[in-house]
Amino acid sequence: MVRPYYNTDNERLPQYATEMVLRERVAGLSCVDVHYGWTTQAAEQDADGVVITASHADQVRSFSGQYLVGCDGSRSLIRPCAGIGEIQDDHDHLMALVVFRSPEFFRLIERFPDKQFYNVLHPDHDGYWMFFGMVDWGQSFFFHAPVPADTDRETFDFGAHIRRAVGADFDLELEYVGFWDLRISVADQYRSGRIFIAGDAAHSHPPHGGYGINTGFEDARNLGWKLAARLQGWGSDALLDSYDEERRAVFHSTAKDFIATFITEDRAFVRAYDPSKDRAAFEAAWAVRAKGGDSQGISTFVQHYEGSSITVGASGNAPSARGDHALAARPGYHLTPIDMRDNGTTSDQLGPGFTLIDCGAPATETGAIAETARRLGIPLKIVSFQQGTQKNSYGKSLVLVRPDGYVAWCEDAVESAEDLLRTVCGQDNAGNGG
Repeated sequence: MVRPYYNTDNERLPQYATEMVLRERVAGLSCVDVHYGWTTQAAEQDADGVVITASHADQVRSFSGQYLVGCDGSRSLIRPCAGIGEIQDDHDHLMALVVFRSPEFFRLIERFPDKQFYNVLHPDHDGYWMFFGMVDWGQSFFFHAPVPADTDRETFDFGAHIRRAVGADFDLELEYVGFWDLRISVADQYRSGRIFIAGDAAHSHPPHGGYGINTGFEDARNLGWKLAARLQGWGSDALLDSYDEERRAVFHSTAKDFIATFITEDRAFVRAYDPSKDRAAFEAAWAVRAKGGDSQGISTFVQHYEGSSITVGASGNAPSARGDHALAARPGYHLTPIDMRDNGTTSDQLGPGFTLIDCGAPATETGAIAETARRLGIPLKIVSFQQGTQKNSYGKSLVLVRPDGYVAWCEDAVESAEDLLRTVCGQDNAGNGG
C-alpha cells in the first residue's frame, strides 16, 4: 500500500486526453506563445543563445532564446540538431492503441474489484503485453496490443483483436485507433550546451505500467526549476548539468529494472507453461505468480536522486527508479505529504523556490539557513512546526526541499549553511557553477 506516500490519487488518461489537458493549461499562460503545426528545420547555438528555424505551410521563421528544450517525441528533430546520439534496444514491434466504449466489458471485469489495469499474456506475443486500462469508470477503456507491421487502420478488425484478448464475445464501440512503435531507446546525453531534450525525445519505452508519460513529466519537473534558477541568477551551469545526471540514470533504471524485466519474466513464463498442453502445471505456476501480489516489484518503483551532486547526505547510492517507500525524509527522495488538517498537507505548503521545513529545530539553525539564502539570493520559504509532530514522521528537525518537491538535505543541525546552499544550487564556494 503506497497511497500515503503520494499527495494525490493516481489518474489514468490516454495520451490524446492528456494532451488536451496540457493544451488547455498552456493556453491560459500569458507568458507562453504557442505555435502549433510548425516543423523545426535547424537549430544553432552559440555562447549567448539558441536560434531555431521552423516552417509551417509556406512560412519560414526563426525563433530565438537563451535555451532550447526539445520535447518533440521519439523521432525528435531537435536531438540530431544538437548532435545528441541515441542508443536503442532490440525490442521492435508495432503497437496499436485503441480506445473503446463497452459497459458490457465492464461487467466482465467486475470480478476483479479495485483494479483499473489488466494485463493479458498470450504465447503468440512472446512476453509482450496486451493490456487494458480504465478511461471512464464503467464505460470506456484503452487497449494496447502488438499488431502486424503492415496493419491498416481501415481494414484491421480491432474489435476481434480485443475480444480475442479478453476471451469472450461482447459489444463494443471503437472511439479511437492509433499506432506507436514499441522500443527501448535512450539518448547518450540529455544536454548539449544550451540545448536540452526531454520526454520521448530523450527516452522511449513500452507503456508497461504507464512509466513513459510520468517519466516525461518528471523530466519537465526536474529541468524546469533548474532553468528558472539559472535565468534568475541563483542557479549555476553545473545545476543544469545535474538534469542529465539525475534523469538519465532514472530512465536507465526504469528500462532495465522494470520494463525489460517484465518482458523477460513474462516471456519465460509463457514459454514454460502452456495450458493447452499441461493445464495442471500452468494453473499451479499461475497460482504461485498470483500469490506473489507485487510479483514484478511495482511497489519498488520510486524515482529518486539519492547520491546526486546536488543532494547533500552521503549514501553510497546513485539516482535510480528502484527504491522503497517511507514516510521519513531522505535526501534525494520526494517529500512524503503529512496531513496538516486545515492547511492541507506539508506538500501544499511548499514554496516556488526551496522550502525549509522546521520541525522544532533551534532558532539559530533555521536563522543561519534563512540569512545565508537571503545573502546568496536563493528563494527560500520557511514552514515551521514547533510542536515537533512532523519530526516524528520525517525523522529530522530540518528538511530542505527543492522546488520540485524532492528532499535536498535533512538533519537536526547544519554545519555550514553556505556550503549546504551552494551545493544544492550547484555552486562552488566562490559562487561559480563551472
